[in-house]
Amino acid sequence: MANNHITSESKQLATWYFTFAAVLFGAQLLFGLVAAIQYVMPGFLYGILDFSIARILHINALVVWMVFAMFGAVYWLLPDETGIETVGIKIGKLLFWIFAAAIVVVVLVYLLVQVGPATDGTIWFITEGREYIEAPRWADWGIVVVALGFVGNLFLTGIKGRQTGIVTVLMADMIAFAGLYLAGMFFTDNISVDQYWWWWVIHLWVEATWEVYVGALAAYGLITMIGAHRKVVEMWLWIEVAMLFGSGILGLGHHYFWIGTPEYWWEIGALFSALEPLPLVAMFIHVLYDWGKTQGAEMNAEHTDEDHVKSVINNKPAFTWFTLNAFGNFLGAGIWGFFHTLPQVNLYTHGTQFTSAHGHLAFFGAYATILVGMMYLAVQGTNGIKVMNHTKASIWGTSMITGGVVGMTVALTIAGYVQVLVSRAQMGATWAAYFDGQSGLWFTQAMDWRLIMGVVTFLGFLFLAKDLLTTGKSPVHER
Repeated sequence: MANNHITSESKQLATWYFTFAAVLFGAQLLFGLVAAIQYVMPGFLYGILDFSIARILHINALVVWMVFAMFGAVYWLLPDETGIETVGIKIGKLLFWIFAAAIVVVVLVYLLVQVGPATDGTIWFITEGREYIEAPRWADWGIVVVALGFVGNLFLTGIKGRQTGIVTVLMADMIAFAGLYLAGMFFTDNISVDQYWWWWVIHLWVEATWEVYVGALAAYGLITMIGAHRKVVEMWLWIEVAMLFGSGILGLGHHYFWIGTPEYWWEIGALFSALEPLPLVAMFIHVLYDWGKTQGAEMNAEHTDEDHVKSVINNKPAFTWFTLNAFGNFLGAGIWGFFHTLPQVNLYTHGTQFTSAHGHLAFFGAYATILVGMMYLAVQGTNGIKVMNHTKASIWGTSMITGGVVGMTVALTIAGYVQVLVSRAQMGATWAAYFDGQSGLWFTQAMDWRLIMGVVTFLGFLFLAKDLLTTGKSPVHER
């Protein structure tokens, strides 16, 4: 991807982050496919790549590619929002290479070493063993250093340049983004205390700081793609900050049901976790409504002949992904999350495939969609495209990835239902009940369909990668 139309070093750095993020996105899907095959064919790659390692690579690649894309998105929007070049951009470029090299080393260790002895050396150099945040301790500290450098660049630029609501929210949010990761970096031999702090990373880091970050990106994207009114977008952004930080912090309690914490978390966690996805979809709908009443009507009023009414969306692939984000977030994080957020229900669904169904749709709907949308905005800016239309590859990629993830979610939901019905409700959560549930026809067929839909998703990613790499040469765009 040539940077012929990029004059900002910050935007050039953003394309580096997006490129590496796309590679890790592909790796995430590939190792997810391997794990899905091993689930239905346990002998696949036996003795070469353990299921637990494939799962670690799948989940950690998910987290890391999103962090790379998040950094890239901020570096892309900073010059537009502040009106100046990002301060400390040379340090930013150096940190990118350090971050990328560290990730490559960690992946190679996971693949080549896989399992270490039960010593401090394993924690520091192979894996910490904490689910979802298994990175070895040296890589943890490396991530903290890179994140602090990124936050420093953001703050120095935000203070020096034009201060918009979007940049102000990002500045506040990134402090929490960097700080909350620290909660998972110390050892305690009490499992309840360990889980208590672990959830600060898994929930507050992701479901609070990431959600607020997504709101800032949505605000920037709507202004960029359709010329939405900044005052309306930023009004909803501030409402979202209040609701998401409030609901996100208190909603953390829905993870405290079964780890030895006080029972008042049952009510608090259930109520506030149910509120988390509402502000994002509200902002999106209100902004589009306001835009349609005012700017959209004014822009099309110039074209009274119906044959010449022009679309005022200047990047249709990106807008599609942003729209998927608004409603994917509501469905994945909201509806599928609410399925098992109440303690009376969670008693039966905890630790079943319901959790996996929610996780797949939530991460895709809440984060992956908007980050892919930002990649399309970067492709548009990089190639100097005035109006970016859909290509066949973008349509196939978007349809197959979305259809594949939704298909996996439905399959995992059915598998979770079987586990709840057989393993928990009928047989009382014994070991025998677990194996009876796992061997049931509906469960095994659901996991087969999860694999099939995983293949569809991976093929969709290949279309997406092709489109991102070649769309600048497509004749369907206006320049």
